[in-house]
Amino acid sequence: MAELSPEVLVHVLVVDDCLVDRKIVDKLLKASAFKVTTVESGKKALEVLGMEEEKLDKPSVKDHDVNIILTDYCMPEMNGHDLLVAVKEDSRMKSIPVVIMSSEFNPQRISRCLTDGAQEFLQKPLKVKDLEKLRSYVKPAVPVPKVGTKRKALVDLMPESNEAERRPCPAGVAVA
Repeated sequence: MAELSPEVLVHVLVVDDCLVDRKIVDKLLKASAFKVTTVESGKKALEVLGMEEEKLDKPSVKDHDVNIILTDYCMPEMNGHDLLVAVKEDSRMKSIPVVIMSSEFNPQRISRCLTDGAQEFLQKPLKVKDLEKLRSYVKPAVPVPKVGTKRKALVDLMPESNEAERRPCPAGVAVA
């Protein structure tokens, strides 16, 4: 999977057979600063990912361009679960988070998708809070500092006298 830096947008591959739903999700994602590629089927998604059958042995330049896949469950030919399984079985793609969405609430379907590797199962229509979840599923490029890591205190925040004094904790500094 491609490494992300702060200036790089999260690239979402949206897979939905309904043109209206694709356009709504596309606009919602772009308004929240995501890079978006939309396709109308699971088979087209495999092409974008460089996973179509005749190219399975050859790496594609597009292999690691997508950071997360957001797919509808109910689609003809290849449903969202089938796409999920295809991605998770491919050694080059299995690290890409797959989020499935559906307008139908079916507990067995949801459980099956989560068991088979889906990061999340979202109810349609998508909401802005759902989009922030998507961002959190993408692995950051820079490791997040561990709690308790030492940082140098700014000199102007240190007391001038030897007496103990309570000062507000600067942002990002852990206090033990």
